Amino acid sequence: MKGRVHKLGDDINTDYIIAGKNKRDTYDPQVIAKHLFEDLDPTLYPRIKKGDIIVAGKNFGCGSSREAAPSVIQAAGISAIIAKSFGRIFFRNAINIGLPVLECDTSGIEDGDELEVDFSKGVIINHRKRTTLPAKKPPQAILSIFREGGLVNYLRNHKQFEFELE
Repeated sequence: MKGRVHKLGDDINTDYIIAGKNKRDTYDPQVIAKHLFEDLDPTLYPRIKKGDIIVAGKNFGCGSSREAAPSVIQAAGISAIIAKSFGRIFFRNAINIGLPVLECDTSGIEDGDELEVDFSKGVIINHRKRTTLPAKKPPQAILSIFREGGLVNYLRNHKQFEFELE
């Protein structure tokens, strides 16, 4: 996976990701994605290109169990999120929808860097700086969920349902 970095700081909560006021008329992630990070940086969403990567400090996605937060990030075209740490519920929600998340020391990554991420090896290559960073390699089960595009797809493709999903 390769992408251009949009660097954010520490403690980016789910209200910064997508404020509740933007979900009044619809829950469609494609529609509300244009409000992504609006209260944090109103110029960010228009700069996002498909495949870009969000890089943040510690505790990304903290604050609530708002399931729309990772969905809206994914709908905006972000291919992965790399952070020093994640809010646990956000982390789980991202995995469930197949939005790749990876933990590593992000202090050496800057806005605009071009990264190549190898999740299976836990390695991040910064092409702009010509450096390689170690990352916390996700367990094989999580890598399988990412490859399948989320938990529901994984379970459906591996016939793990005792009931039919609509």
